[in-house]
Amino acid sequence: MFKNSNKIGKGHNPDYFFILCIVLLTIFGLVMLSSASSDLGKKKFDDTFYYLKHQLIYGLSLGIFGFLAASGIYYRKLERYAVPFLIINIVLLILIFTNLGSSHGLATRWLDLGFFSFQPAELLKFTFIIYLAAWLSNKKINRQTSFLGGWLPFLVICGVVAFLVFKQPATTTVLVVLASALILYFISGARLSFIVGTLLLGILAVGILISSSPYRFERVKSFLNKESVNIQAEGFHQNQALIAIGTGGFWGVGFGQSTTKFRYLPEPIGDSIFAVIAEELGFIGALILITVFVALIIRGFLIAKHSQDQFAKLIVVGLTSIIAIQVFVHIAAISGLIPLTGVPLPFISYGGTALAIFLTMSGVIVNISKYTS
Repeated sequence: MFKNSNKIGKGHNPDYFFILCIVLLTIFGLVMLSSASSDLGKKKFDDTFYYLKHQLIYGLSLGIFGFLAASGIYYRKLERYAVPFLIINIVLLILIFTNLGSSHGLATRWLDLGFFSFQPAELLKFTFIIYLAAWLSNKKINRQTSFLGGWLPFLVICGVVAFLVFKQPATTTVLVVLASALILYFISGARLSFIVGTLLLGILAVGILISSSPYRFERVKSFLNKESVNIQAEGFHQNQALIAIGTGGFWGVGFGQSTTKFRYLPEPIGDSIFAVIAEELGFIGALILITVFVALIIRGFLIAKHSQDQFAKLIVVGLTSIIAIQVFVHIAAISGLIPLTGVPLPFISYGGTALAIFLTMSGVIVNISKYTS
């Protein structure tokens, strides 16, 4: 596998402030999910707490296990398994397109194992960052300045991963993962021409994706022409989200008192959960949530800054970037600052796979925090 011979000092206590932020976000997410999902659970399963129970069993329990394991196992051991992890993840992504794949709506993103289903694309946010961190910290080949040994293979592996995830389709996940990958490449010291070239190729690819899909094209068109958009058709989701946020005002309508979550707001437990939070807890509640997220993200980058080797630094930058980008995209899209996209809010939105992966990712960061200077 990849070799990185930097010696690390003795470990110390983990970053308790980072852990506190994770605990607060996770508990808050479960509490808000119990409110946002109550009507949906009652209608679909005759169980007000169906989605909360599902999140506790398949998300929190696995997530706590992943967090404890990742925070307890020396992070340098991940370097040894970076390639096998990514290969297994790619195989899982391919299996989605077989009989094991499970569809919800127009998307086939779940791998159904009978007793359990999960999204391999969520796992990719973890395994791909670990792989890139190991690959970029390899001292034998200068990945940052070599075209054949650096930039070209970087583009190829990003292209393979993007193709498999896009075919599901999960366009926003592709953008989150690739944006984080580019940040890693930049932080590792890559040539500016490689970064600019990758950005230009990315912009071209996004343009092609938007123009080739009527659904995506209409979303962007609706965003650019808000005055003329039909709020009962392509602008319905965005309009209902803004109504929910506006209804909340400064103090909110009260926990559990949202009205838009009942029949108006699409995806109240997933892609639109921030709108429910803003409606029930108001501007002040939304601001407190954003503050905790910002504190978590800043703390993550500080841990990266004080990491004692390149592998650790790149892991923390990559995983923290995944969280930061996803938080920004979710909140900005629901608030009408960018075109509406389908991306869950980390630690908050419903999704067992996502919660388990984000908690495991956090465990790795906590482990690395024990070896900072």
